[in-house]
Order: sequence, then C-alpha cells, then structure tokens
Amino acid sequence: MGLRIKIGATIGATAALAVLVTGIQVPSMLTEREREAALDRLRFAERVYEQSGRAAYGAQLDPPGMPAPLLEGLARGHRSTYVQDTPKGKRIWAGTATGGHYLVMTTRRSPAVGEVEQVMWKSGAVGVGVAGLVGVAVAARFGRRLRVSARTAERIAEGELTARLPEHGRDEITALARTVNAMADALGSRLQAEREVTANIAHELRTPVAGMLAAAGLLSDGKAENMVRERAERLRDLVEDILEVARLDNGAEEADLRWVEVAGLARRAARAAAEGRTAPGAPVPGVRVDVVEDARVRTDPRRVERVLSNLVSNALRHGSAPVVIEVAGPLVRVRDQGPGFPSHLLSCGPQRFRTGAAGTGLGLGLTIAAGQARLIGAGLRFGNPESGGAEAVLDLGEPAATDTGAAGSRPAPAPPAP
Repeated sequence: MGLRIKIGATIGATAALAVLVTGIQVPSMLTEREREAALDRLRFAERVYEQSGRAAYGAQLDPPGMPAPLLEGLARGHRSTYVQDTPKGKRIWAGTATGGHYLVMTTRRSPAVGEVEQVMWKSGAVGVGVAGLVGVAVAARFGRRLRVSARTAERIAEGELTARLPEHGRDEITALARTVNAMADALGSRLQAEREVTANIAHELRTPVAGMLAAAGLLSDGKAENMVRERAERLRDLVEDILEVARLDNGAEEADLRWVEVAGLARRAARAAAEGRTAPGAPVPGVRVDVVEDARVRTDPRRVERVLSNLVSNALRHGSAPVVIEVAGPLVRVRDQGPGFPSHLLSCGPQRFRTGAAGTGLGLGLTIAAGQARLIGAGLRFGNPESGGAEAVLDLGEPAATDTGAAGSRPAPAPPAP
C-alpha cells in the first residue's frame, strides 16, 4: 500500500470517527434536553395535581401501556424518564409517584432532532469522502517529493555525488533533504581528498619504483634475485593500477572507438591474463575461449582487453579451473568454478581496496574493469550461477558502446568483415 493511500485512509478514518462520535453525541444531547424539559413540565403538573387533585397539562394518572423501565424507576419513588422507540418516532415518558398514583406525561420527540441527526449523517458521509480525497491529494504531493528524494539518494549511493535533493519548503522533508545534501557534500569532499592523496602517493612512487626495477634488472639470475624482480614488477603494476583508477575517477580518459572482432579481443585478453599470472619458471595456466558466435562491434579494443584480462586474472586468482571465456555475439562471459563472488560485490559492485578473499588483493582489478566498461559504454554484470562458480558478463552491444556522436545520433554501420 502506497504512502498516499495510507495517509488518505488515515485522514478518512479519522474524519469518519469524528462523524460517528458527533452523530451519536449531538442527538443524544438534544434528546437529553427534551427529557429535562419533560421533567420540568411534569413538576408543574405535579404541583397543580397536589393543589387541585386533578391531572392537568396533558398529565395522566396511571395510564395504560407504561414501559417497564419507567415503572421500575417509579416503583423506587423517583421521578423517571424513558425514551421509547415507536413506529412513529421516539416517545418521551416522564412520571412521578404522588398520592398513591403515578402521574405520567408523554410527548413526542421534536422532529427537528431527527432532521438534525439525518443532516449530520449525510453531511458527515460527504465530509469523510472529501477528507479522504484531500488526504490522498496532500499525500500524493508529499509522496512525489519523497520519491524524487529517494531516487536522488539512490544516485548518490551509486556514486553520483553531484546529485542533490531539492530543498524547497520548510517542512520535515526539506530538513531531511538538507541533511542528506550536507552528508553528500561531506562524503564527496572526503572521497575526493582520499582519491587525491592516493593518486599523489602513487605518482610519487613511480620514480623510485622505476629505479628499483632498473636496479633489479642488473641482478644476476638466482632464486632471491628473481623474487626481488617479481616483487618490484608487482609493485610497479600496483602503482599503475592506482594511477589508472585515479584517471578514471577524474574523467581524464577518452575511448578510442573502432570496429573490431570480439573473438580476437577475447583470445588476446586470455593470453595476456594467463601470462601475467605466471611466475618465472611456472607453467602457464590454461584459459579456454569458446566462440559461440563472433561479432564485430565498435569499441575501444585496448580497454576491452583490459577489462577481460582483469576479469580473467580475478578468476585465476580467486576462482578455480577451468576458466572459460565465452563469446556470444557482443556478449562475453568469463566463468570459473570457484566459490563465487562475495555478496557485497553482487549488491554494491566492485569497491577499491575491498576484496572477497583476505590477503589476496586490493580489489583494484574489478574496480578498473568496471571503470573501463563505463568509459566505453559497455555493460558489466556480476553473478553466481546456480551451477556454481562466478560469472562476469561484458555486454559490448549497448547503444553507448557503438555510438560515437552526440546523444540520439545513429551509430555508423559496421563495415563488411574481411
């Protein structure tokens, strides 16, 4: 049930309760006043009866048909009144015991009371309907503001830190929007500061790391020397990864789109990833490439290879053999038989410096893959198939991947295959 329906129903129910209470209380109060008036007339008739011995002003002595509740009250020696429902309307009885008899007066309830009661119920029903409609309209207005705020908050949560909630008005929703905007400003400033610090550190490390690699290259062959060279190369790759993430964050990268065959990109990426994961003297891990259907797409081949090699490297590092790249037209799937992607990655996407396996990475590989995919306009999805393992799907057929012009322009036709 939506918010506007809940608010409208609440306002309508409150109005209905008010109508119900008023519709019961007001006629009851009017009837009570008529009973008091009947008692006043009875007292006057009682004084006349005591003085003259005759019933006057419509009073009767021991009339037939007196209601039992009235008789019970008179038997206790009290003046009593009773409202009796009859086919012709309500009838008010008033009586008292005097001189061994019951002096009783009867009157019809004023028709105005019944008319007031009917008017109240009818106008109350109309009021409940109007209140419900007004409640729905007011709730719809607030609901629209809340939906806009929720969509903007989702954009902020997805990383669009420039999005802001509207701050029109002085109510609680505006106060909430102002607080969320302040939080987004603080979060954006903190993230930007962290990115700048990380990029600066990586940039400053490039020169000493390059010198370390040059010095390691002068070492003679040996187990210890090879280990030094391997660690220096790993440190260089890490510095380059951090700088690449910083460039993607700052929007300093541009895609170089051209027509290429997807199968060829997949084979080159598989070979590069397998060789990159190979230690000196160790066998090259096998990565199988299955081409169900090849396709030619307009994309940046270097960045596609980068995305696929990172996906394969992640599968080789965290998954289990066999690692398979399946090409199905513009769709490229990278599967392994490992434990699958962690739940936080499936729900929030890749996050730098956070990996599913402790001590085996910094989470930059998938972060770079996601950033490069966004840059070329490709879709990248992560999932854990029911058959087990992990699966990453790169979709090179999305419109942004084949559109190099302005928004709304048509992609250029693919050239014929050679």
